[in-house]
Amino acid sequence: MKPSNIYRLTGILYGALGIGLFLLAWELLGQNRVFGSSWPALSDTVMQIIDRSALYQRAASATFSKAGVAYLLGTVLGMGFAALVHLVVGLRPGVDRFSSFISAIPAIALAPIFLVLIPRDLIGFAIATLNVYFAIYIATTSGLNNSTKAHRDLFGVLGASKIRQLTSLDLPAALPPVVTGMRYAVSAALIGAIIGEWFGATRGIGVLIFASMQNFQITLLWGAVLLVAIVSLTLYGLISLLERYIYRRFT
Repeated sequence: MKPSNIYRLTGILYGALGIGLFLLAWELLGQNRVFGSSWPALSDTVMQIIDRSALYQRAASATFSKAGVAYLLGTVLGMGFAALVHLVVGLRPGVDRFSSFISAIPAIALAPIFLVLIPRDLIGFAIATLNVYFAIYIATTSGLNNSTKAHRDLFGVLGASKIRQLTSLDLPAALPPVVTGMRYAVSAALIGAIIGEWFGATRGIGVLIFASMQNFQITLLWGAVLLVAIVSLTLYGLISLLERYIYRRFT
């Protein structure tokens, strides 16, 4: 077996061991009431998800569909603006500053502003879109400079237009960092959608979490958190596999 494969297998085994130990600790701490009623056992949390699956399904469908559309829109906007400032260099300082300014404002501070501008059910969508946009924009703008000077000179000698150079040279060279940005944007989309739902959405995981906290339904709260964690980690893992393929193909 190749050393690289051994290293990868070792990493997977250590990761699985770490997750297993964490879940075991969660169960033991909950069963022994180490932190009182605020830390339910893992088995109780899983049973809560099963017993109230209809409630979780309705909330999850609202949040994940919202986050999914926001993820796609944020990715398109991020790559689109990155391509624009790559073609029109004079626009980059302004777009960079504006993007950094928006990203520097905490989502919890943006939500009240959106509250008076857009319908309440769209606040989570708007925050998730901005979160994804910034991650993809930064990754794409940095990745578009990955093409070598020799290749750019060759395209110039052959008389290729800026658009042709962008689509045939710069974008393929930018794919590895773009996919890395997409991996980090998964959690950003879910966090944005959930936080936005705290500001008056009618349903969703964020609404479920907020209502659980208000009514001190601790197991229901932990069930919602566990569900989000499972979905987030699954999507993160899938995009990591895509990222590995892209790096092998384009680097």
